[in-house]
Amino acid sequence: MPNHTLSIVVPMYNEAENVEPLLARIHQAMERYSQPWEVVLVDDGSTDATVSEIRRLAAHYGPHVHAVELVRNYKQTAAMQAGIDAARGDVIATIDGDLQNDPFDIPRMVYRLLSEDLDLVVGWRKDRQEGFFMRRLPSRIANALIARVTGVRLKDYGCSLKVYRGDVIRSVKLYGEMHRFIPAWLATVTTPRRIAQEVVTHHARIHGQSKYGISRTFRVVLDLVFMYFFMRYRTRPGHFFGGIGIVLGALGSLILAYLLCLKLFFEEDIGTRPMLFTGFFLLIAGVQMVTSGVLAEMLARVYHEANGASAYVARPRPAPGDNDGWHRLSQPS
Repeated sequence: MPNHTLSIVVPMYNEAENVEPLLARIHQAMERYSQPWEVVLVDDGSTDATVSEIRRLAAHYGPHVHAVELVRNYKQTAAMQAGIDAARGDVIATIDGDLQNDPFDIPRMVYRLLSEDLDLVVGWRKDRQEGFFMRRLPSRIANALIARVTGVRLKDYGCSLKVYRGDVIRSVKLYGEMHRFIPAWLATVTTPRRIAQEVVTHHARIHGQSKYGISRTFRVVLDLVFMYFFMRYRTRPGHFFGGIGIVLGALGSLILAYLLCLKLFFEEDIGTRPMLFTGFFLLIAGVQMVTSGVLAEMLARVYHEANGASAYVARPRPAPGDNDGWHRLSQPS
């Protein structure tokens, strides 16, 4: 295993029953890990006892277990970004807090990332332990759609178990529902050839309830539209919005020109014709697409990146004390 430091980021929301078994499982998996590692637990504004369990167990295990407490529920993407911001490792692994991902897969994925000089290794839940119609079938459709739109071919975009090279994932800012599109976002700063997938173990949920419902489908579709725009038109947004605006404006102009000919040459009354309103509407919509759309998207990118704005607010984290906050394999005396 090449020399490195590893941060394991775990976003959690109302997972009080899972905190203790998850940390125990992580420590079992990392018991013989030869490199320094830490765990960053992010409480995403939980309304149950999750945050108190995180505090208690962080004190029990020591300073290599860090807690990040968000002041309210910002959703998974912002919680994941908070954990990545707090992580100090050269390599960052993300994992769900519901015990469905297996921490024992992390060392193997890290070894592959470093030995094959990759930037991202994505978990593939080949034998997924969930219902077919409500979870697996929609996920397969979403994966195929995302792969088609983004051009990054993976079998499982939704698996939270991923291992990143730290400097690469830190160059991308996540917000909205963008955690599902992380491989596509990384493809904007690296080549897809440095992104691989690895079969991982998937367990059925034992405690708590799933935080995902059918409502997230609509959010994912909207984010997919923006993902498509950003990957193809981020350096030339006028080509996207301007193309639509020109088509709408051209249709509106043709309608108005036709009505003008009727008025001038045939002396017809056009004041009450529906086509007059349609022509003006298309022309105005075309102008708005060219101006408002471009400005809105570009201002959003400037706000979140150029100004260093964050998608969350977290409470200050106390200093680790005398220990440097890394867990190291004990050397035999």
